[in-house]
Amino acid sequence: MRITVFGATGGVGQEIVGQALAAGHEVTAVVRDPDRLPEPLDRAALHGVVRLDDEAAVRAAVAGRDAVLSGLGSRGRKANGVAERLTRRIVAAMEAEGTRRLVVVSAVPVGPQAPGDPLIDRLSRKAVGAVLAELYADLARMEAVLAAGATDWTAVRPPRLTDGPRTGVYRKAVGGTPRSSRTVSRADVAHAMLALIDDPAAVKQGVGIAY
Repeated sequence: MRITVFGATGGVGQEIVGQALAAGHEVTAVVRDPDRLPEPLDRAALHGVVRLDDEAAVRAAVAGRDAVLSGLGSRGRKANGVAERLTRRIVAAMEAEGTRRLVVVSAVPVGPQAPGDPLIDRLSRKAVGAVLAELYADLARMEAVLAAGATDWTAVRPPRLTDGPRTGVYRKAVGGTPRSSRTVSRADVAHAMLALIDDPAAVKQGVGIAY
């Protein structure tokens, strides 16, 4: 497949790029700062590297692609509207070029609470939500941008991210949240995003994933 990855220098974005290249896909990376691409990444294997602030280049990067994947998000607790703002830019470019499939990273607290969640998980979610309220509000607005747009989007909603390995073994809930969602590795988030590209049941849906 021909894939464009936004946020390719972030933890999830790096995993998407690496796994997509290993699977033989043609990958274009869109980044805020090309100098932040990690050294282990084989730049020669990439179809191209595009700056996010170059509107014409971004449109060209999504034109004719089979899928666009985004790992964009805030690097800290202060979101400053980054997910909403940059996703709006992606959606506008895709709509202008007629590109349909979009898979983005969101977060479990943006989705519905899992039925039957134990009290400890409900309390933990409430506490984390209070600390990261600005970040989750930004992601909720991002998902509203997706819902109002014309792309075939999927918002993957992980809980706390870890640097663990890719296992390919995790729970998934299309339109919902797995019970006791606590952690999942960035590598498995990337694995899920790539796997969901061809899943028609996930189109225009949030998908909760967790171990």
